[in-house]
Amino acid sequence: MIRFAKRFIKMLNMSKKPTLQTVAQKAGVSIPTVSQVLRGTGRISAKTQKKVMDAAKALHYVTDGRAASMRSGQTSEIGMIIHYIANPFNAELISGVSDTLEKEGYLVSILDSQDNVERQQRNIEAFIRSSRGALLWVPATNTPHDTLDLLNTHNLPIVTFLRGAYEGIFDHVGIQNEAATSCATEHLIHLGHSKIAYFGGVGASETRIRRVEGYEKALRANGLDYSLVWDAKDDKVSGLEAMLSLREKHPEVTAIVCNGDVVALGASHALRRLGEVPGKSFSIVGFDDIQDASTATPPLTTIAIEPYNFGIKLAQVLINRLKNPKSPTATTLLPFELKIRATTDVPIADNS
Repeated sequence: MIRFAKRFIKMLNMSKKPTLQTVAQKAGVSIPTVSQVLRGTGRISAKTQKKVMDAAKALHYVTDGRAASMRSGQTSEIGMIIHYIANPFNAELISGVSDTLEKEGYLVSILDSQDNVERQQRNIEAFIRSSRGALLWVPATNTPHDTLDLLNTHNLPIVTFLRGAYEGIFDHVGIQNEAATSCATEHLIHLGHSKIAYFGGVGASETRIRRVEGYEKALRANGLDYSLVWDAKDDKVSGLEAMLSLREKHPEVTAIVCNGDVVALGASHALRRLGEVPGKSFSIVGFDDIQDASTATPPLTTIAIEPYNFGIKLAQVLINRLKNPKSPTATTLLPFELKIRATTDVPIADNS
């Protein structure tokens, strides 16, 4: 016990933050030499480089990024504002962003605005105060013009995604929302369903509006006058509860096009609770193709966006913006694919 206490006291005595000077002293070289080695500049011998790197490692030295960014006017830290990080789609997208930017030497800081404009404002101001080098941003519903003015004032490189295609102002990476839900609805219509509901999402976000428009467009194109939009927050519990309510109040509905995979999986759980089989007694199409979609029981028919690859593309657009700050802004809409699995089939009355 005494030995442990002495060791702990020794560690405390050694815990003073290492500096270029302490690294130089341990390596037996000058401070400018240490600086050049750590920055990868100058013509320093391999032997001296090794001495400096060994000393830095022994002292647990980490370069002060704040000081470096003040000297260069640049920072390797990227801010990211998204809604509902817990949603698996967002988690997979963030992984794609982080993996891609990390390879380029960037660090990603993520904040969750919860689709709230006041919280979003605090997030943005925090990133500006901490001198983030760029911003990846999903604008909250009803984002005010003052927020755009704030971002423009500070000349922060920005790529919006999922929402907020501010043409000519920021780069944007998005989804063909209307075309995708039209495709999903057409699939159900061709199977023979005529009582189809749009299921999931709440409020009037830009994304949901476009997806509902795609659903209704397909109904009109096929001469169907039945239309029903059923609210549910985009999580499994809400999807389950909303589906139980839908089945009770609208038993005529035989299929749904969903706002996302998570709410679709919740709806599948509800059907099983009712003793029904998703894809047999009732058809479901999700949206996103998160990992759980293909491994669910039964596997979910869905509109595949591939969120991890979305994140890779988003990071690539940002990297290009940082490398070419004067280039014109551009909007990129990613392709989608209808992946037919086990949760869709012909209506049960015709399923032999």
